[in-house]
Amino acid sequence: MSVLLKPLGLAVTLALVAACNQAAPAAENAEATPAADAAAVPAMDAHADAAATDAAPAAPQLQAAMRDLWHGHIVHTRDYALAVHAGDQAGADAAADAVVDNAKQISNAVAGFYGAAGGDQMLTLLSGHWGAVKEMTDAGAKGDQAASDKGMADLTANAGEIARFLAAANPNLPEDAVRGMLLAHGAHHAEQIKLVMAGDTAGEAKSWTAMQAHMDSVADALAGAIAKQFPDKAS
Repeated sequence: MSVLLKPLGLAVTLALVAACNQAAPAAENAEATPAADAAAVPAMDAHADAAATDAAPAAPQLQAAMRDLWHGHIVHTRDYALAVHAGDQAGADAAADAVVDNAKQISNAVAGFYGAAGGDQMLTLLSGHWGAVKEMTDAGAKGDQAASDKGMADLTANAGEIARFLAAANPNLPEDAVRGMLLAHGAHHAEQIKLVMAGDTAGEAKSWTAMQAHMDSVADALAGAIAKQFPDKAS
């Protein structure tokens, strides 16, 4: 494991929580947002996410690494949705493999801090997240609303599981705030899938911009938080 990836692993463990003080209101909004209305969440967050990236990073190398890893997740899940919509099975398989590889990279990094058991648990949780997103994507392509609803329910439950895991791993991680941020992330997935399957390229492009801004704001906040907590490891 690279020296740079180790602090990145902790960043993932802290993911979606470094900005918890700002996230608390979002948690309440996300819990109150029905699955059918999940599209509203990315739009509400777009301006705040864009503004959050303006501050100079406390640890620029760590920030860049976190952005790359976190963006990998949304890039590969997006590639999967686009391939499924296009009927490109080979492309869908390649994208799915890339999502799994990305999850393993995150989990291996986490294991550097919390041991093999912690890494394994993180991989299980990330697998659940991807499984729900894949379920929603496949259902969206088939127009199967019941399966899509089940995928959203699974994604919501998984958000709670990850939040509990992170809160237990670190006493500074408020479970409710973590869950709210994860629900907002899930809402981005839901909106993107809906637009891709509808063939709304303009709408998806706008949603994609908001989704990336959200990932940047999270990565940037995490880099700053880790730089303060582990000044000798972050650069």
